[in-house]
Amino acid sequence: MTYQEFKEAVIGAANARGIGEYDIYYTESSAATVEIFREEIKGYSTDKSAGVCFRCVISDRSGYAATEDLTAEQAASLVERAVENASSIESDAKAFLYPKGDCYASLATQQELPGGSQLTDSALALQRKLYQADSRVADGTQSYLMAKSEKYALYNSKGLDLEDQLSYSQCYAAAIVKDGGEMYDGDADQMGAYSDMDLDALAAEAVEDAVSTIGAQGVASGKYNVVFSEKAAAQLLMTFCSVFSAEEAQKGLSLLKDREGEKIAADCVTLVDDPRYPDSVFQRTFDGEGVAAYAKNVVENGTLLTLLHNLATAEKAGVKTTGNASKPSYSAVVGVAPFTFYLKPGEASEEELFARAGEGIYVTGLQGLHAGANAVTGDFSLAASGFLLEGGRKTAPVKGFTVADNFFTFLKKVECVGRELKLLHGRVGAPALLVQDVTVGGK
Repeated sequence: MTYQEFKEAVIGAANARGIGEYDIYYTESSAATVEIFREEIKGYSTDKSAGVCFRCVISDRSGYAATEDLTAEQAASLVERAVENASSIESDAKAFLYPKGDCYASLATQQELPGGSQLTDSALALQRKLYQADSRVADGTQSYLMAKSEKYALYNSKGLDLEDQLSYSQCYAAAIVKDGGEMYDGDADQMGAYSDMDLDALAAEAVEDAVSTIGAQGVASGKYNVVFSEKAAAQLLMTFCSVFSAEEAQKGLSLLKDREGEKIAADCVTLVDDPRYPDSVFQRTFDGEGVAAYAKNVVENGTLLTLLHNLATAEKAGVKTTGNASKPSYSAVVGVAPFTFYLKPGEASEEELFARAGEGIYVTGLQGLHAGANAVTGDFSLAASGFLLEGGRKTAPVKGFTVADNFFTFLKKVECVGRELKLLHGRVGAPALLVQDVTVGGK
């Protein structure tokens, strides 16, 4: 059955069962990926998946059931299983369905995705460009291309019938260079429309990322002025973005609980959640409960304006939802998450950030983000790599050191914000940041 046919079957089964409040959440994806090693295809795969979650509300309690089997028999079973689950729920948490009435934006016309032969030809071409970029490029260098389409749909008994469709391509290059018996790695990626992919620039960026680390040495321990690159700053923000969730705060897992209206960051820090950020491939018009998604400043000029809410957390806090209900998969329960979350760019160029730092370190990459960071306390100690800053200029590469701080203190110590924004994995972004007095552990 198609989704529309299955949806009608579920509606019929719900009506026959006398269920007055329910929603149907559907996701569908189709992807083709190709990987190249040396000059050959290492792997080519296609994947299609679809699934439906039926949620009913009985006596203010939610019952969930999900399936990937879109048949008439499964439609009836789905409803029965959800009713049974609702009756077994012991939580006192109130369930909510959102009524019709919002105005919803429209997404741009989706780009046509490349066929399998186009994808393969481009991946092979990217691999050749990587080897041609520098004579030191060695085996281990790989290219990866993906083309993917996604569909999200939500129907509920209060009149909502919504649908979003996305399509995008991703190119990733991992370069290995050999110099003096040592191996160095670098990478680069692009996400967006297939027609906009620049394979020459991607290959050059990945190889330069590897070559720039040749001869990297250690660095002495101490307190430094640190410029975090766009990538490193986005990595930190991605690691700690859960602290802005009202759900986490209400569970006691965020130190930002009840701190709306307080100054929590430097004046130059504005954090934005934008479901239709132009450079994001994951644009959406509604959240996991059918609320119209909209852009909002979470932190504005250092002041926390709001945490991110779904209907349940908003009701508990006595505020309106921010339209950030999240379902990371069709079968997941409703949670809270940002759409495209980023730190608003400032006006400083990279050179100006270096000049203001004077003597310090330019951190270009962080590792150990899951093991070395605690989102509850805000503490982090992360392996890092980058370059020395001497006399306000980027000089020798350095590696084998750690940067340690507390995220909430870190936000207050941001001295200057760069003007170029980089999105990490298409969802979290930041410009380069100059932060004072960061603890560095080295030799």
